[in-house]
This record gives sequence, C-alpha cells and structure tokens, in this order.
Amino acid sequence: MEIKMDDKIIRLSLELSEQLNQKLEELANKIHKSKSDVLLYSIALMEVAIQAKENGKKFGIANKNQKLITEIVGI
Repeated sequence: MEIKMDDKIIRLSLELSEQLNQKLEELANKIHKSKSDVLLYSIALMEVAIQAKENGKKFGIANKNQKLITEIVGI
C-alpha cells in the first residue's frame, strides 16, 4: 500500500481501551514510528493476508529455509 502526496488525507478519531493504546504505543516505539504508522502497516499486512487467502495461499511465518512454521488463521 502506497500513499501518494496527492491523496486526500482523512483524519479519524479512534476509541481504544487503555490496554490496546498501550500496545499500540509499544509497537510504535519498537519500530521507531508513530502510532498512525503502526495502523497503516497493519492495514497493509491485512491486505496481504486477505489477498493470499483469496488466491488459495497460506499466510504465516516461515523459518530461514522458507518452511511455514506458523500459519495465521482467522483472517
């Protein structure tokens, strides 16, 4: 997912539990990005997962030999 400079920016208001906000802050700190960036990356990741499912592929975590070791289901 790529955001172009000529795309209109929409501002959203989001209500989160304190625990979920804390998790969002944690993730942002780990990647040295903003909470908005974490949400944008999450949307891109979800898009990849859905496309994989639609194409009959699995989505998950592979080891260094490209063997699927954890399949992410329920998406």
